[in-house]
Amino acid sequence: MNTKRRALVTGGSGDLGGAICRRLAADGAHVIVHANGNLARAQAVAADILAAGGSAQVVAFDVADGEATAAALDELLADGPIQIVVNNAGVHDDAPMAGMDEARWRRVIDVSLHGFFHVTQPLLLPMARTRWGRIVNVSSVAAVLGNRGQTNYAAAKAALHGASKSLAREMASRGISVNVVAPGVIEGKMAADAFPPELIKQAVPAARAGKPEEVAALVAFLCGDDAGYINGQVIGINGGMG
Repeated sequence: MNTKRRALVTGGSGDLGGAICRRLAADGAHVIVHANGNLARAQAVAADILAAGGSAQVVAFDVADGEATAAALDELLADGPIQIVVNNAGVHDDAPMAGMDEARWRRVIDVSLHGFFHVTQPLLLPMARTRWGRIVNVSSVAAVLGNRGQTNYAAAKAALHGASKSLAREMASRGISVNVVAPGVIEGKMAADAFPPELIKQAVPAARAGKPEEVAALVAFLCGDDAGYINGQVIGINGGMG
């Protein structure tokens, strides 16, 4: 029988998600690497983990689709509870609000906020029965400070802060913590498009982008045994932006 804790990382095929998956696996978890559109990248992350001697599998579904998510989670829960959940799935669709259509508003909120509910809610009671669990929701500095062109994204991520604080109060007596990690500018495809090097030097006191591995280290700490008394917190990792 596999006694490793099982960790589900949504958006596990991306730059940040992949780093989180690799770090949790290195720390001894069995990692379920989630993808939606990019199954090949998720399979590559899982292959990296297996090659390094870790334990991983891949799952694909759209977190914004409640029925598809429920069906996928039912299948996963048939093998036992999932005790670590990292809600990292999110999409950008940037535009000034004056020029933003409703479809763009809704899709971003569907993935980050409704996706959080669809993924997390079915896992709570099985997790609670084990009397141990870790939920980490990945937000953004945009939810704390705001960012031009991201009213939809900032709204979705800021909503996670309130939801996380409330869920922490509901689950803490069961040994479950719920925290938020709010990264700033992190190296990868998303940041490269939006933040040229000269803008990073102006906007970030540390004068550099963060590394996905730095965020993954924070997430992994919050998912470990030593972080059990950290609960309901929003922790920025942004090089001093705020």
